[in-house]
Amino acid sequence: MADTVLYEVSDGLATITLNRPEAMNAMNVATKVALRDAAETAAADPAVRAVLLTAAGDRAFCVGQDLKEHVGLLAADQESGTSETMNTVRDHYNPIVRALTGMRKPVVAGVNGVAAGAGFGFALAADYRVVADTASFNTSFAGVALTADSGVSWTLPRLIGASRASDLLLFPRSISAREAYELGIVNRLVPAADLAAEAEKVARTLAEGPTVAYAALKESLAFGADHSLTEALGKEEELQTLAGASEDHTIAVRAFIAKEKPKYLGR
Repeated sequence: MADTVLYEVSDGLATITLNRPEAMNAMNVATKVALRDAAETAAADPAVRAVLLTAAGDRAFCVGQDLKEHVGLLAADQESGTSETMNTVRDHYNPIVRALTGMRKPVVAGVNGVAAGAGFGFALAADYRVVADTASFNTSFAGVALTADSGVSWTLPRLIGASRASDLLLFPRSISAREAYELGIVNRLVPAADLAAEAEKVARTLAEGPTVAYAALKESLAFGADHSLTEALGKEEELQTLAGASEDHTIAVRAFIAKEKPKYLGR
């Protein structure tokens, strides 16, 4: 895995760190490949019970596509008469977002600075966002004559509604952390100096929790977003049966009766 993305697992928590602070954690090809591989590795590893996606430095979480590299790739496409550069959506961005949203464990984004374009998309793909009060968000796409990618067309309207999402996509602008919190994009807003510790605390709490139940919650929320109430009730019945059969449910019930704090196994 390239050193542009760091990957570490400790006590059930996988920490994925974007590590190009000098480039505001922009996504060049090497970084996209490394992030895709890290997210897919975390998703497949049964020892990982939660994921923290964060970034090095204090200026940016991720400003999206590395436009300096991108312009060179576009020029190469023009010379060869191909459009290989835009295959990055299929080859990189889509797999990253699928891994983050689809893994059967919670994902926390610790947003330390600017999250723009695909970087905004990655933050939105997390289940929970802990955000520094100095951070900001920007859809950016229309500003460089592109449409939404990285799942933003799906995640953003579900968080803030179609009308507000259209406004932010058609007229890209910098949204402060406070405004993002008020819009419903941010789950927890913290002082910048506390961001790293608070994001890790949240992620470790989830890593110690009932992983099967968390997976079911992720699935039910995604399912309920575009199905009828009747269908959602059926899905809840299915998933509750699954969660009820988990070891962690038995542990939780016994701990409740004994008035003790449960120690979950993640299964």
